[in-house]
Amino acid sequence: DLATAFNDRGHIKYLRVEFAAAMEDYTAAIQCQPGFEVPYYNRGLVLYRLGCFDEAMKDFRKVLELNPQFEDAALSLKQAILDKEEKEKRGY
Repeated sequence: DLATAFNDRGHIKYLRVEFAAAMEDYTAAIQCQPGFEVPYYNRGLVLYRLGCFDEAMKDFRKVLELNPQFEDAALSLKQAILDKEEKEKRGY
């Protein structure tokens, strides 16, 4: 389906370190199928790598709302929280 195609194309762009383009595809996948948790997770990973911890945490929380058994999302959320706290301690 279209949501899966956008997600898969986004993943290819992510692997090429084309983060802005990957996020556009993940967002398009979400718009096509709002209940599809994988593009939220993938977009969260990109946001995390860019240091946008609040936005990443929002996406990881959405994944867990849609699928509470998504263990990678739970781990990623915990890591984003820890990294955000560390960033704040360092004052940047």
